[in-house]
Amino acid sequence: MARTQSADLDRKKFFADPVMVTTIAVLIAFLSLFILYPLAILLVDSFVTDNGLTLDVFRRIMGMSNFRRAISNTLKVGFLVGIASALIGLLFAYVEVYVRLRTRFMEGLFRVVSMLPVVSPPFVLSLSMIMLFGKAGIVTRYLLHIYDNSVYGFWGIAIVQTLTFFPVCYMMMKGLLKNIDPSLEEAARDMGASRWKVFTSVTLPLVLPGLGNAFLVTFIESIADFANPMIIGGSYDTLATTIYLQITGAYDKEGASAMAVVLLCITLFMFILQKYWLEAKSTATLTGKASRERMLITDRSVTLPLTILCSLLAVFVIVMYICVPFGALFRTWGYDFHLTTKWFQQVFKRYKGLKAFKDSFVLSLIASPITALLSMIISYLVVKRKFRARGFIEAVSMLAMAVPGTVLGIGYIRGFSSGVFRTGFLQGLYGTGAILIIVFVVRSLPTGTRSGISALRQIDKSIEESAYDMGADSFRVFMTVTLPLIKDSFLSGLVTAFVRSITAISAIILLVTPQYLLITVQINEFAEKGAYGIACAFATILIAITYGSVLLMNLVIRYFGTSRKFEEE
Repeated sequence: MARTQSADLDRKKFFADPVMVTTIAVLIAFLSLFILYPLAILLVDSFVTDNGLTLDVFRRIMGMSNFRRAISNTLKVGFLVGIASALIGLLFAYVEVYVRLRTRFMEGLFRVVSMLPVVSPPFVLSLSMIMLFGKAGIVTRYLLHIYDNSVYGFWGIAIVQTLTFFPVCYMMMKGLLKNIDPSLEEAARDMGASRWKVFTSVTLPLVLPGLGNAFLVTFIESIADFANPMIIGGSYDTLATTIYLQITGAYDKEGASAMAVVLLCITLFMFILQKYWLEAKSTATLTGKASRERMLITDRSVTLPLTILCSLLAVFVIVMYICVPFGALFRTWGYDFHLTTKWFQQVFKRYKGLKAFKDSFVLSLIASPITALLSMIISYLVVKRKFRARGFIEAVSMLAMAVPGTVLGIGYIRGFSSGVFRTGFLQGLYGTGAILIIVFVVRSLPTGTRSGISALRQIDKSIEESAYDMGADSFRVFMTVTLPLIKDSFLSGLVTAFVRSITAISAIILLVTPQYLLITVQINEFAEKGAYGIACAFATILIAITYGSVLLMNLVIRYFGTSRKFEEE
């Protein structure tokens, strides 16, 4: 009885706050319209034809040998990249957490390697791989004198994706290893176990769910990747590139929709496995914060080979990234290595580079604050408020993480050019800058939401409840109490959204029109043509912009962040 009265009281309080009710209604409408609706349209296109409800479209695409081959290719690459990235990430994390590094240079090297994939377009390493190991590559042609080497295909995609995604696994594994109580491992050492035995019998079982988590995250990223297979895949088709070619080459929208549904089913299955099974196992397995400082390994027989291996990998990755600006400074890569600025000049004089950077910058700049604010609002509602639609809002906002960009792009084409909204404002979205901004927001929303939820769970409820007791409504509490307390997460989400938006390619390549020139689309176009000088010039400027944004964010958080304010007080 008391519980029923309490629930009725909470319901009355909830509906007595019009700002809260309106915000929730708008959020549900936004998420339904721009995440669920495009995916629902794909399902309708795949199952409903002029003959009614049928599986004919799926039978047709499964009869295509290139599609069956693409599924097999995608899964092969995904599994290899997932395993390799997780293991390399574990190696780097173990060395940083457990091994006493002799110089600060090594720590800085690891930090740079972990940040490079974040601030660069997703296909930069494909350009570097071609320029270093292709037929006109510096390593193959000039150092090894191999003139017919091909980097295109399975191994090219696998190596590039592994180097691109292993830093994500490294960051995940570093957090897990830091949380292991050192006393567990030291007890095994005291009983006479070797370092290897301690690692295999104590450390590895504790991080195994986290390692599986890292594998699944990387697997999803790999099979959803569009840009790298497009540039370095050659004739080795993957699902993402096959879907793109089906809609742009064969003009088969129904077939492309059915292919997109197959890819979506694979990524959704892996996402659910990672989110609701392995994440739960990870938190249950770890013992919490370490009770005391870990005794770092100083034995040279362990530290030397591990440090050398990690250093070689890290230096190789950095060399790959350094190739990009050099590719923009050489007259003709592989033939004429005289320095020149002609590619940078042509970017702005001949190829409308200024418009491309302006369009990309403006659209990303508009999308960033919208994404950051929406993420914080969703996080606030999920963590701090209780209402029936809370689970729906959290699940749908996170769903975009499991939807490959190519799939989302096709969903938007079908949904807003020829779907339910054939007339009116929503139909007019297609082909405009607004649809690109919405895609940027949807793609970056899960990252910001996860960060906001983590930050809000650390805030004591009593801080906000005291503001409510003084008569403040939910909007005033959120703006004056909650948001200032999670300022760091908001600023971090702001710049992360900007970087993800300005380097996006897979979701927007199908939606961009001649009215808008975006940098990533230009890089992809010139790379496909083999115009590596121009592609590298575009990529170099883009990396400079994104790297500068991250540095600016760190500076702002350092001087205006919440943590500094609290330290001063």
